Amino acid sequence: MNLLVLFLPVWVLSISLSSPILHAASSISVSQNAQAESPGIQEVRAVHHQNLDKRILIGLVACSGLLGGVFLIILYVWFCRHKTLKHSRSKSQDTTEAAKGETLSSVNAKLNYSRMADKKSSVAIFEYQMLEAATNSFSTSSIIRESGSRIIYRANFDEHFQAAVKKADSDADKEFENEVSWLSKMRHQNIIKLMGYCIHDQSRFLVYELMENGSLETQLHGPNRGSSLTWYLRLRIAVDVARALEYLHEHSNPPVVHRDLKSSNVLLDSNFNAKLSDFEFAMVSGMQHKNMKMSGTLGYVAPEYISHGKLTDKSDVYAFGVVLLELLTGRKPIVNMTSHQYQSLVSWAMPQLTDRSKLPSILDPVIRDTMDWKHLYQVAAVAVLCVQAEPSYRPLITDVLHSLIPLVPVELGGSLRITEPISSENSH
Repeated sequence: MNLLVLFLPVWVLSISLSSPILHAASSISVSQNAQAESPGIQEVRAVHHQNLDKRILIGLVACSGLLGGVFLIILYVWFCRHKTLKHSRSKSQDTTEAAKGETLSSVNAKLNYSRMADKKSSVAIFEYQMLEAATNSFSTSSIIRESGSRIIYRANFDEHFQAAVKKADSDADKEFENEVSWLSKMRHQNIIKLMGYCIHDQSRFLVYELMENGSLETQLHGPNRGSSLTWYLRLRIAVDVARALEYLHEHSNPPVVHRDLKSSNVLLDSNFNAKLSDFEFAMVSGMQHKNMKMSGTLGYVAPEYISHGKLTDKSDVYAFGVVLLELLTGRKPIVNMTSHQYQSLVSWAMPQLTDRSKLPSILDPVIRDTMDWKHLYQVAAVAVLCVQAEPSYRPLITDVLHSLIPLVPVELGGSLRITEPISSENSH
């Protein structure tokens, strides 16, 4: 099309130049006819025709030369333009290929991640050598915590770029792919951010944002025994987890069931904001698979899931109720009575949760006598509803959230206005 546009004016020019030549040729034909009729003037016209033939020849040569020159110029311009476009495309492709491989240093990894962070379905791919260098060859000194066979390391890429690296189970490829699939699409303030992943031989690694205060399980049941978690902080953590579940159940498309909510999967940042993690067992709400692998942790699993394999969003609500009881009592979800017997937190707490005279005695000593008793009764009532054995009796997580927000101070993201300012210990 571009060549047609360039040749159009040349074609018009050639027509213009050839018109007088054609006219002259026509005159020659007429003269020859006239010659047959007037033999008397034959000699004069022969001379005239010879001169005209010379002019026609010169005109044709000039026109041909002009057309040839214009054609060569156009051909040269087209060739140069084609070469420039080809070079530009080649350079663009080289840049793209280089961008895909930009994971050989911590700076490039950050750039790679920042480029992909705004794409809802993309995360960065980290080189194994980077993770190895950032975790000091996965040394024990870099371990943040261990959960079963999963180990989480602190990764120091440089002074401005730190992350948590989880080594996934070697025989859990399906769960690894499931977690990458879900977290690469989710963007919520109370759901852990997946920064990228790494596949090296048979090893699988997930790279998360670093949560400085570890897990809720460590804070409640570790060496500090919950001493850093005040009443209001515990309520804020409960609200954060409820917000994450509300996003999964109500706002995610399609709706999602987490299937493994527990205190070890609730992570806390430097300000004790909570984020839900570990989505390896998450699945679309309402879907049932014949060969579905049982998931969950003893003490958090809803009764209907254990007995009939029935899984709904109410299963997450039950697990949330257990976490809420952990925040209230400071006790673990399962307590070993003997080597063959154990008692669940739910069965131990239920009789006392419904008795106002006994309720204060089961509270975590760290928060005992530090809250408004009316608020305590409200939280206990929410916990009781969440851990009901019958799923239909449990509330929706949205209702749970709306019940807890009024109990959390405005300064911590709730709607409660208190006359006394929250101390620095409470707000962190």
